[in-house]
Amino acid sequence: MAQFVFEGDLHGLLKLDTPIPNAPPARWQRKAKDSGVPGPSPAAGLSPMKPANRSHSSSKTPSRTPGKPGSKIQSTPTKAGGDRYIPNRSTMQMEMANFLLTKENDPAEESPTKKEQQKAWAVNLNGFDIEEAKILRLSGKPQNAPEGYQNNLKVLYSQKTTPGSSRKNGRYIPSMPDRILDAPEIRNDYYLNLIDWSAQNFLAVALDNSVYLWNHTSGEIIQLLQMEHPDDYVSSVSWIKEGNYLAVGTSNAEVQLWDIQHQKRLRNMISHSSRVGSLSWNSYILSSGARAGHIHHHDVRVAEHHVATLAGHTQEVCGLKWSLDGRYLASGGNDNLVNIWPCTQGDSGDFAPVQTFTQHQGAVKAVAWCPWQSNVLATGGGTSDRHIRIWNVCSGTCLTAVDAHSQVCSILWSTNYKEFISGHGFAQNQLVIWKYPTLAKVTELRGHTARVLNLTMSPDGAIVASAAADETLRLWRCFEMDPIKKKEKEKANSAKSSIIHQGIR
Repeated sequence: MAQFVFEGDLHGLLKLDTPIPNAPPARWQRKAKDSGVPGPSPAAGLSPMKPANRSHSSSKTPSRTPGKPGSKIQSTPTKAGGDRYIPNRSTMQMEMANFLLTKENDPAEESPTKKEQQKAWAVNLNGFDIEEAKILRLSGKPQNAPEGYQNNLKVLYSQKTTPGSSRKNGRYIPSMPDRILDAPEIRNDYYLNLIDWSAQNFLAVALDNSVYLWNHTSGEIIQLLQMEHPDDYVSSVSWIKEGNYLAVGTSNAEVQLWDIQHQKRLRNMISHSSRVGSLSWNSYILSSGARAGHIHHHDVRVAEHHVATLAGHTQEVCGLKWSLDGRYLASGGNDNLVNIWPCTQGDSGDFAPVQTFTQHQGAVKAVAWCPWQSNVLATGGGTSDRHIRIWNVCSGTCLTAVDAHSQVCSILWSTNYKEFISGHGFAQNQLVIWKYPTLAKVTELRGHTARVLNLTMSPDGAIVASAAADETLRLWRCFEMDPIKKKEKEKANSAKSSIIHQGIR
């Protein structure tokens, strides 16, 4: 009980509204005694600190300032407790403070279960948790926010901040095309492949029954060919890797080979029975996919060009692409299948697919091989599927997939960044750049007013050309490298080639 006696003495010393014993008389008492005017005596319980003079207990200042009869009345704050920075002694928890101080000297360790029990008891008995009790408490309490209030500044601290490294790696991607070219009478057919860009910087475009070449360096336009019969049309084009020969597929089941330097047709290869909508080169082997569902291999060096037939689709082959290392051929068809073909025949002498992917629910025209992972393939489905899927062709597993929310017409991998771009149809008719392998959307490129039919990339990998049903070609400078990184890449490539030459010697 010693602490209670101490607290009582402390309150008695701090109490100011009682007369102080054995103290000299105050000035007002001496004045009243000298003038003979009877005044209140201390025994009457009156104090000089009253509203008539001055009071500490009622928080009022003197009504008049001596010597200034017209001064304004001033008042101190009427809120109990005074200044909010001075502890409010009425809210002190002295008993709890003593308990907590003596508790610190207790070496006994308590189990978690016992601590929970003691916390529950303390809340029920005291109305608060003793572990959160405060010896001194400020009189000014913060006001509670009104119901439904949201602090806008909270977003600055609650959102995940972007790492500095990713900010530095961000690049500017123009939202507008670098150039727009007219493409009159381009066929609005999802299953055709009508543009391709050569290593010599020529862009080949099939416009109905004609093929035009556009020199990106000089801007020169060349009409390479025109079909003899007006009802026939060009259904596919594809450049050989070196860029000096162009393969042309037609609606009358022909596969033509053209020499660009001399602008003449070298040969006309006939083996299909229906239009040739897709073409792909693997060295001197030209593969062609037709509406009947068959894929033919042509050896362009020999007279008997038709060397193999791949039968794995029941409907039109609209997507065809050889891997960069020449080991596999990927084919997509209107039967919703994706077949992976080997470059060599099997033991029986026939070609059979090593993998068949059936997850797509629509026609698969968009097929593209990853340039830095030779066994990774990207495919995109048509209107009834709208998904982009990434495959490991060795294990046959789908690595990841994303819903593009629109028809996927074409896919191209970037050679400068770990990204790929996809062209889409209804309803946005946009191009979308995706991050790999997260498949996070980097940006969207809008401008076409009708569905995108095909995409192709410039030799340096910086520009993507898109052909759409709105009869325009748009060139997007979306993968341009930073000049410093470009120099470093060229320097590394030159050093690599010099090492190879030294090894050959």
